[in-house]
Amino acid sequence: MGQILGLGVTHYPGLGRKGNLAARMKSFMNDPKLPEQYRDPSTWPEPMRREWADDEGQAHSDKHRADLIEGMRWARQELDRFNPDVVVIWADDQYENFKEDLVPPFAILCYDSFEVQPWKHWTGNYWDEPEDKTFHFKGARTAGKYLVTRLLEEGFDVPYAYKPLHHPMPHGILNTALYLDWDRAGFPYPILPCTINSYGRMLVKLNGTVLNNLADLPQNEDEFDPPSAQPWRYFDLGRAIARAMAASPWRVALIASSSWSHSFLTSNSWFTHADVDADKRYYAALVAGDWDVWRNTPLEQAEASGHHELLNWFCLAGAMCELDRKPSESRFLESWLCNSDKVFAVFRP
Repeated sequence: MGQILGLGVTHYPGLGRKGNLAARMKSFMNDPKLPEQYRDPSTWPEPMRREWADDEGQAHSDKHRADLIEGMRWARQELDRFNPDVVVIWADDQYENFKEDLVPPFAILCYDSFEVQPWKHWTGNYWDEPEDKTFHFKGARTAGKYLVTRLLEEGFDVPYAYKPLHHPMPHGILNTALYLDWDRAGFPYPILPCTINSYGRMLVKLNGTVLNNLADLPQNEDEFDPPSAQPWRYFDLGRAIARAMAASPWRVALIASSSWSHSFLTSNSWFTHADVDADKRYYAALVAGDWDVWRNTPLEQAEASGHHELLNWFCLAGAMCELDRKPSESRFLESWLCNSDKVFAVFRP
C-alpha cells in the first residue's frame, strides 16, 4: 500500500520576479472606473493602509517575500524527508493548454518528462538566471496511466495527455517545481500534474492575464465562458485520487499549489484586495478538518471571493478528508497588497 504526504504551497508568479510585490495597486488606483473610495489610500481598510505605509508597500513586500521563501524551503524539507516516488501537483491551467481548442474541467498530464525555458518570456527573474536556461524535470507516465485508469473505474471521465497541446509546462506546475527548488539543489522527483480549469468564466476573456483595467471586464453575459466545475467535484476528485494512490505501490506527495483569494478576481472589493475574511474562514476550517465547509461551497461564492485558484486546494481538502487528516502544521501569510493571502500546510503520514 502506498504512503501519502499532503502539502499545500503557492506558485505566486510575483515571488520569482524582482521588485515591489504591491506595485499593481499603484497603477490600478488610477483606473477611472474604480470607485473613489478605492483610489484614495486614506479610505482603504486599516490593514491595507498599514501595509501601504509611507513607502507604497515596499517594506510589506520585502517581509512577505521573505516569509514566502521560508515557506517554500520548509515545504521542500518536508518533501525531502518523505522522499516520494511520485509528486502529484494540483495547479490551474491559466490559458496555457486549456485554450479555445479544448477546455476540460481538469486533466492528468502523463508526460515522460518536461523541458522548459521559463525566462524566454519572463524578464527579471529573482535568480538572475540567463534567458536560455533550460530546466528538465522528470514526468510520471506510468503512475499517470495508473491514476487515470483508477479514476475512470470510479466514474470520473478524466481527460489525459502524453504530450503538451500548447505549453510545455503550465506555470502553476512549473513555478511549484522552481520554488520548491529555491536554492537550486535540483528537483529529482517525478511530477504528475493534475491541471484544473480554475478560471472558468474568465479563462478565454482574460487570456490568462491579470485584470489591470476594469474596462477589460466582460460587459454582457455573452462574453463569459462556461464556468469551472463545482467545488464539490474537485473535492471529490481529490478523494478519488487519494484512494487510488493509497492503493498504489508508491510513496506519493499530493501537493495543492496556489495562492488563495486573488485581488484581481475578487469582485467583493472591486478587484483591489484579497477577501481576507473569507480566506481566514477557510483556513480555520482547514486547520480544524471541517471539510463540510469546503465541500458545500457554491461556485458563485468562490468566484465572488476570488477563490478561483483555491479550487486546487479543494482537491487537497478532499484528499485529506478521505485520509481523515488535519494539517500537522500550517502557516497563514496575510497580504492585502501583494495580490493574495498565501497558505502553507503539511499533512504528514
